[in-house]
Amino acid sequence: MLDFDGWVCPAPLRDYPNIVMGHGGGGKLSAELVENLFLPAFQSATLEQLGDSAVVEVGGVRLAFSTDSFVVRPLFFPGGNIGDLAVNGTVNDIAMSGAQPRYMSAGFILEEGMPIIQLAAIAQSMGAAARAAGVSLVTGDTKVVDRGHGDGVYISTSGFGVVPMGLHIGPGLARPGDVVIVSGDIGVHGMAILSVREGLEFGAPLTTDCAALNGLVAAMLACTQAIHVLRDPTRGGVASALNEIAAASRVGVRIVERNLPVPTAVRAACEILGLDPLYVANEGKLLAFVARDAAEVLLEAMRAHPLGRNAAIIGEAIADHPGMVVARTSIGGTRVVDTQVGEQLPRIC
Repeated sequence: MLDFDGWVCPAPLRDYPNIVMGHGGGGKLSAELVENLFLPAFQSATLEQLGDSAVVEVGGVRLAFSTDSFVVRPLFFPGGNIGDLAVNGTVNDIAMSGAQPRYMSAGFILEEGMPIIQLAAIAQSMGAAARAAGVSLVTGDTKVVDRGHGDGVYISTSGFGVVPMGLHIGPGLARPGDVVIVSGDIGVHGMAILSVREGLEFGAPLTTDCAALNGLVAAMLACTQAIHVLRDPTRGGVASALNEIAAASRVGVRIVERNLPVPTAVRAACEILGLDPLYVANEGKLLAFVARDAAEVLLEAMRAHPLGRNAAIIGEAIADHPGMVVARTSIGGTRVVDTQVGEQLPRIC
């Protein structure tokens, strides 16, 4: 028997007897569902680390293993579709452990009536993305659901890669004094999805930043191994990712708003819609916590890579206010950057 009265958190599960969209948004509701329902049910020490991928040892080899599901709407958007998004998303989760991805699986939940030509385009995109990332799609599954119950197609992927011996990167390893680097412009993917979904035009075209980051991570590790944390800020954006790292490492995080690389089109769109770019999803960016004495050389190496050209130092980890993220504003004040309860834009990945 589940003890609802024993669940205590900022937004108790007992206040939400049914699943709502916010439970899949990467915010407080998602964290509550994981921490108070799934973790007690599964009782796994590895799972409790809550990294982008789990690092396990098999036969003396350290493997990063990850699984993900993709329900983006619409299926096709500027610069990509659900197919390459599914491949790149899983590749990136594996790469955030410092691993080089090797193999993937894919499961398709198809809705009756979906045009075969659309499915073919999605499959071709997945194959091309896998080849570009240097991974092989080696197994999978297909199921079909009744018309009106599937939104075309949902895709679930799993994958694994090999972690170099002696390399330890994880969300709980940030330490005071670390410098926080973001690999490029933020908020692009979420706003590209929104522009199509709502039929909006923002004056400048917005194209998803969806990309496989394992090549960039390899270049970073070739430069220095003083990288303590890597995270790709997808659902919930940079703000949610920083809060997860702060909570896992028990450090405070202080960022500088004017240092955030927000494209003009994204900033303008967010102002029009009342959104904060810090919470908008990305699909081709990463956050890195790195030792201060290695930050500048790492930044230089990142900017030499095509996916890190606009990399920027945006803040630091500090001993003050552990578990909390704050931002220094453009007018010299300070604001708390909290995790949202749900998500500004649902179903963007």
